[in-house]
Formats: sequence, C-alpha cells, structure tokens
Amino acid sequence: MAWLNEPPSWSVDGGVLRAVTGPRTDFFRQTFYGWTTDNGHFFHRPVTGDFTAEVRVSASYTTRFDQAGMMVRADERTWLKSGVELTSGALHVGTVLTDGWSDVSMAPVTGAAADTTIRVTRFGDALAVHCRAGDGPWQLLRLGHLDLPGTVDVGVMCCSPEGAGLEATFRDLRIGPPMSRENLE
Repeated sequence: MAWLNEPPSWSVDGGVLRAVTGPRTDFFRQTFYGWTTDNGHFFHRPVTGDFTAEVRVSASYTTRFDQAGMMVRADERTWLKSGVELTSGALHVGTVLTDGWSDVSMAPVTGAAADTTIRVTRFGDALAVHCRAGDGPWQLLRLGHLDLPGTVDVGVMCCSPEGAGLEATFRDLRIGPPMSRENLE
C-alpha cells in the first residue's frame, strides 16, 4: 500500500494503521463551498474489477469536519469517500461522491461511534456504501453511479479541513470479492 499525501505521523503495527492528520487537509471539489482541495491523506492499493472493502475506524474527532474512513479513487476528479465526520456538533457518517463536482450526504451515527465500520462495494459503475456501529446491523448509506476505469485505488483516508492533529486508527482492513447484490439492503 502507498500514501497519496503522506500524513506527518503514521505507523502500522500488527495490521493496525494509525495516522495523525496534517493541517487543513481534505478531499473536496467546488460544490457549495466553491473551493477545491486534494491534500487529504489516503493509504491505498490498486484494485481491479468489482470488490467489497471494509475497515473499522476510530478517531479523536475534536474539530469541525475532522473525518476518517474509506476512499475509492480513479483520479483527482473522480472518487468517493465515506467515513465518520464531526459536523453540526455531532458525529455523522458522511459520504462524498465526486464526478468533477462533489456532493455530500450525511447520516447520524447510531450506537458506538468509537467503533464504526465502513464498507464500500463496487458493482461496475455503481458504488454502495454501508456502515455499522460496533457489531450492530449494516445500514445502507448511499448507492450511487460513478464512471470508473477498470482499476481504481482503494483504501483508508483521514482529513482535518479546519485544523490538524486528528488521530485516526484503522483496523481489520479487508478488500475482496463483492458482496452479493441480494445483500445490498
């Protein structure tokens, strides 16, 4: 695996990745805020074809828009990120789908936010995003279209758009065959 925008501090020990974000880092393009940034931290590997990827994430969310989760990326204009984010004074799971322009959807985190698993599945040009708190049930967050090449980069991301120093921990990262379409909901 490799970094796009390596964070100032990170380590891997026993399959657990820990990273500390740099200042004013994010992935976002235009919509609403009018700015483009592509300097968030993304630890990834190439994946060809359909897949399901999931990871357990926890972090020390302290500053508005601090976030940690997963990313699927073709290039700087075509990507999806989804993770736990501090917004409106509470933790939410945010998903940003970007095809030239970013759009954002948010859902409140139900249950133990300190132990949230994010799962992204690719079915051709469709991406499905699920999350669950602890060992709770999976919740479908997003099903969207993204025109993707055959091989994309898949992995974990963390950002601090309005600060720095978010301490993010990623456990149990798995990337494998896609889940069954029948299990989408």
